[in-house]
Amino acid sequence: MASSLPENPALSKAMSVSDLNRQVKRMLEVSYGQIWVSGEISGLSRPNSGHWYFSLKDNKAQIRCAMFRGFNQRVRFQPKEGDLILVRAKVSLYEGRGDYQLIVEGMEPAGLGQLQADFDALKLKLSLEGLFDETKKKPIPTTPNKVAVITSQSGAVIHDIISVTQRRFPALEIILLPVSVQGDKAANEIAQAINFVNQHDVADTIIVGRGGGSLEDLWAFNEEVVARAIFASSLPIISAVGHEVDFTIADLVADYRAPTPSAAAEKVTPDQFELMQQLDQQQRRLQYFIEARLQRNSDKLQGFCHRLKHPGEVLIDKNTAVAALVSRLNLALKSNLTLAQHRYERCNQTFLKHEPSQAIQQSFQTINYLYDKLLTKQSNLIEARQHRLSMAAQTLNTASPLATLSRGYAILAKKDKNGKDKKVISSSQKLKAGDQISATLQDGVVHCTVDQSVPKLEF
Repeated sequence: MASSLPENPALSKAMSVSDLNRQVKRMLEVSYGQIWVSGEISGLSRPNSGHWYFSLKDNKAQIRCAMFRGFNQRVRFQPKEGDLILVRAKVSLYEGRGDYQLIVEGMEPAGLGQLQADFDALKLKLSLEGLFDETKKKPIPTTPNKVAVITSQSGAVIHDIISVTQRRFPALEIILLPVSVQGDKAANEIAQAINFVNQHDVADTIIVGRGGGSLEDLWAFNEEVVARAIFASSLPIISAVGHEVDFTIADLVADYRAPTPSAAAEKVTPDQFELMQQLDQQQRRLQYFIEARLQRNSDKLQGFCHRLKHPGEVLIDKNTAVAALVSRLNLALKSNLTLAQHRYERCNQTFLKHEPSQAIQQSFQTINYLYDKLLTKQSNLIEARQHRLSMAAQTLNTASPLATLSRGYAILAKKDKNGKDKKVISSSQKLKAGDQISATLQDGVVHCTVDQSVPKLEF
């Protein structure tokens, strides 16, 4: 009977590699949570999966990093090899290889960390001074006469504001004060423009804004000089800086913060169609009061007629006055009806002008044109590729050694001293009597023995 080997007691307590890596990964993720790490990008890779893989290093060490597609799509700049960055990440471990790594969830240039610190410091300072106090904010006029817009004359902000005001309330006058909205001079120019509007009574409402961008792009609106100019303004100021997710110091100090320039324009412009509806409603109320007043007067007149004896000319005058009032009332009703009909016709024409069928028909024509163009381009591409294939086949056949052999030529070869590799014979001077050679023909190989060496022929 064969004896069994004694069981190693340590074997029952041993961990598998995967169990060890799993426990280490859990310890790392629980111990560190989310951290900020700065370093230089090295070995950046962007595979087709959309994820980013790179190493973060300094002059003494490096660590592997992975940033998955859902997170790297939020990065507002294009990182490249050698960039100094600041990442928000979780410490983890790749169990398959046991590699310690960072799972990156946020990335920004390293310089932005200082900008954020400056932003938070100024925000705290101005908050303690009361510049953000809601009780000190001025109300925005519902129907201002003039609005001063402080922004870049070449940006989209002024175009958006003009477009909205023309649609909602064309009578509003827009005054542009062009300034730089980015760069070293931008903050002073913005503050000077705010002071200019207040000193010269240019408008009764101010909009300060620019398009979206990074924290660095919007920094002019985080400067203290701009914040104090907004707070010191006697005119109400609307801040329309960046997109809805962007917040600046100017937004916090301003009397009203609009998420977009278009929203700022809507804030200062009443809707002309709503005003027309209110006017129509007031007109109907006035008409009702006039008719009621006329009816009461008519009732009083009838009472006086019954009470007076032989009214004579008084009654004739009263009847004439009533007839005149009725005539005026009829004229007013006809005039109101004509105006309403004209408004209806204008609205109907506007509706027909924006009817979607024409746009849909034009879109179908564009699709058909692009489809025909695609078929033509595809056909041309196939013909070109077929022609190139034919030419390549002809060239290959012309250069083929088999074509040369078919014309009666042969390839002579001789084995080397070890009898292994064959070498092609290009000269009779390399042969001597007794050498074993092979001649490759079109349909096979012939083995030959050299009888004698023939001297080089002279022509």
